[in-house]
Amino acid sequence: MDKNFKEEFTQIIKFEPPLYKQRYQFVKDLVEKYKPKKVADLGCADCSLLWMLKFCSCIEVLAGLDICANVMKERMHTLSPLPVDYLQPSERSLTVTLHHGSVAHKDPCMLGFDLVTCIELIEHLEESELKKFPEVVFGFMAPSIVVISTPNSEFNCLLPQVMLYRHPDHKFEWSQAEFQSWALETARCYDYSVEFTGVGHPPTGMEKVGFCTQIGVFFRKYPQTGESVQSEKPMEAVYKTFYKGLKLLGYLLNNNMDNHSYLKIPLSFLKDEKYLQNAVISEVIFTAQIIKHRLMSKREEYSDDPERKSKFQLSMDCFSDYLGKLVVEKNMEPFVSGNEVYIPLRTIFSFPKVNRLCGTFEKLCKLIAGKVTLSSDGSAVMFNIEHENEEN
Repeated sequence: MDKNFKEEFTQIIKFEPPLYKQRYQFVKDLVEKYKPKKVADLGCADCSLLWMLKFCSCIEVLAGLDICANVMKERMHTLSPLPVDYLQPSERSLTVTLHHGSVAHKDPCMLGFDLVTCIELIEHLEESELKKFPEVVFGFMAPSIVVISTPNSEFNCLLPQVMLYRHPDHKFEWSQAEFQSWALETARCYDYSVEFTGVGHPPTGMEKVGFCTQIGVFFRKYPQTGESVQSEKPMEAVYKTFYKGLKLLGYLLNNNMDNHSYLKIPLSFLKDEKYLQNAVISEVIFTAQIIKHRLMSKREEYSDDPERKSKFQLSMDCFSDYLGKLVVEKNMEPFVSGNEVYIPLRTIFSFPKVNRLCGTFEKLCKLIAGKVTLSSDGSAVMFNIEHENEEN
């Protein structure tokens, strides 16, 4: 290659969007095409790909595995439910689990996945780990689809900052021929087919160097039988599971408020105070919104009849269909005063999910202090109807 020609391109190569985003988008597009329900990301690092995939409506189970627990712990909070998950719910629930361990080891928790992603992973493996990797992923896990991406060493000549490898932890970087040879042999051994593509297009006139990131998409040729899975299943788990969260999405806030089946869904494991606080705040807002919605609907129902309106009392009787027929004291009744709606915290605390999350009323008050708009005495969640109407 002509030196001047090479230098001309090394000064102008810039990927837009960034290369890592192109890799993640490739996986997301694949998910939207094949609709897998269970997806595992091996070498998940900071959980960025898992975070993107948690918004894919077809996915019900997400799992991440990485050898470095600290990197996962720094970002695993991004996988927790958001307030919008409660206030704009759908019918889907999503379980997210993070494991600490090596891709060179087999663990039964990694069985049953439809799609396994290995994005920029294999080049970090020692030779002994790389030899075990195909048997673990293709032989033991045996998902329907496997996606493997890795740097294309032929592209490195166009990256002036690269001396040997693109990252100091890389143990190797393969050319297109080397990667395709390894992938084809792996596919042959485990009854997969493989398609090659990539992201990060080379400059015009330099097409021969190939994509900056080369990708192999493997498809299992034959369905895996239950017997083959059982025969390979280890007796003991080898990975350490340190995060498991259940994203509860419940039902839509509309005129039909009779369905309270969301109360039967088990809670996620919330041991960290920070994640517990986020969950409590979300649940308090969600519960208060339900009560307010029902309260205003009943109020409007009576507003056209002056006689009925004068007799109307804002009691908890109108909420018994989804409050589980709670016995409510006078100071627990929600009420409207001018443009303000007040939902007593005692009422919210009576809801099973809030009660189980907090344990005590005092802890509820502590967790939401300064995070939720309360009445002047701090006894009730407050909504301003006038402001809401203006926003609507």
